[in-house]
Amino acid sequence: MSFSSEVKAELCRSDIGTRACAVAECYGVLLFCNMFTANEVRIITGSDDFAARLPKLFGKAFDIAFDVLPSQVDGGRHIFSVKDTVKISKMLEAFGYDMKGVVAHHVNLGILEEDACRESFIRGAFLAGGSITDPEKRYHLEFVTDHYMVSREITALFVDMGFEPKCVVRGGNYIMYFKQSSVIEDLLTTIGAPVAAMGVMSAKIEKDMTNTVNRKVNCDTANVTKTVEASAAQMAAIKKLREYMAFDELPARLRETAQLREKYPELALSELARVAVPPVTKSCLNHRLRKLVEISAKLDR
Repeated sequence: MSFSSEVKAELCRSDIGTRACAVAECYGVLLFCNMFTANEVRIITGSDDFAARLPKLFGKAFDIAFDVLPSQVDGGRHIFSVKDTVKISKMLEAFGYDMKGVVAHHVNLGILEEDACRESFIRGAFLAGGSITDPEKRYHLEFVTDHYMVSREITALFVDMGFEPKCVVRGGNYIMYFKQSSVIEDLLTTIGAPVAAMGVMSAKIEKDMTNTVNRKVNCDTANVTKTVEASAAQMAAIKKLREYMAFDELPARLRETAQLREKYPELALSELARVAVPPVTKSCLNHRLRKLVEISAKLDR
């Protein structure tokens, strides 16, 4: 089961609530479903949990039954339909639509004044037209509708609720999406999926820990590589000084430093400085080793 399916399953375990909340959730479903006209309502879903919730939801909201129920799964899809104009009229009137005119798909905010109704509305919208990516891969939650004004008005509703989606048009559909993990967590919690919200949070914590470990490993690896390369260059310089019979002509402190490096080729500068007798600073030791390399380089000239 995908993470998106798990979220929808959790949302469907939420209590339907009052009739007003049921109407609001149905409103979200219908504005994001496959067809919502004065002649037909058609809802197609691949979620078994959503399919089980729909008859109870519409029964509580409108006291009606679907004309067509999914007697069997059609390619993994459940298809619900209402063609009875009396039933559809009952739905439209509940949303404040004028039955004598053309049904215009707008969001009637008058039936979404209560916070609980707004949350139910967004839950319905997500169940019918929403999806979320597995947070272990990336953070992305979106709502898809083919109604322009619906997308604009729901965007305003989101903002009023404290969420600010990004909007884009894709394949003739209007997409409202969120990419911040903290916002996705809050939104899921708001609409009734706190367990999924915790899943997003856990994935983020795990990613942050992995990134921290990787950064430290990369940093340590870079430091080790740098130490090895510097030591190799210093050892090569010392070897050259000996081959050119220039080692014994070095000042005493440089000879001592060269011998120290020969004895401990694997140590970093800070460690090498601590074992020097007498102890010297890392800066002082680095200066001496650099001097050895410079003297060695001049031997070819």
